[in-house]
Amino acid sequence: MVPLLLVLLLALILFGAGFAVKILWWIAIAVLVVWLLGFVMRSTNAGGGRGRWYRW
Repeated sequence: MVPLLLVLLLALILFGAGFAVKILWWIAIAVLVVWLLGFVMRSTNAGGGRGRWYRW
């Protein structure tokens, strides 16, 4: 009984990790899109094209 429970627990952990990794990929893609949009908007800025869209 214990080995069966350990296998089920391992399967749940791996499933959860796979789901979390997939969510992190979607978040990374969204951040990349926002960064690219900011880069494009910065280059088309009316104030001479030198403005920063971030505060780093």
